[in-house]
Amino acid sequence: MGGLSGEGEGLLKGRPLFLLGFMGVGKSTVGPLLARVLGCPFLDLDTLIEEWVGKDIETIFREKGEEWFRIYETQALMKVASEEAVIATGGGVVTREENWRFLERGLTVALVASPEELALRLASGEGRPLLKGERDWRSILEERASLYRRAWLVVDTTELTPGEVVDAIVKALKGEAS
Repeated sequence: MGGLSGEGEGLLKGRPLFLLGFMGVGKSTVGPLLARVLGCPFLDLDTLIEEWVGKDIETIFREKGEEWFRIYETQALMKVASEEAVIATGGGVVTREENWRFLERGLTVALVASPEELALRLASGEGRPLLKGERDWRSILEERASLYRRAWLVVDTTELTPGEVVDAIVKALKGEAS
């Protein structure tokens, strides 16, 4: 990784940077590293929802269903949409058009990976409620692919280390700032 903590300070210009992407692409791994380089907080939308609702994501899905989870997700997104922070979102945040109103207040960076790489990364399925449903995750990924491409920046993480992903994002931010 190119650098030192805070080397990218000021690049967000008071805006949030939303990490988008399917489960397993590296949002929760890259997010804290990127936040450190940018000198801002890291927030994980799923963690915020769990703290707010008082239940883990898997329990919310089991007890209330995906639709209620998506409502909570939109409400949490609304609360953080003006924070200068790196915010890891859930993979399905892009599926509700109303969420884009909040996402577009900041910079959106979609992390993507090949289906073969995702299969390796998702092998355990632990803590991922959509992997436990009847639908194949590949069909969900296919449905969301065009939504991820709406992002300001798309970074393929398939053959990159987390540090290299951070470097690619910082480079794009520096280009946007000049």
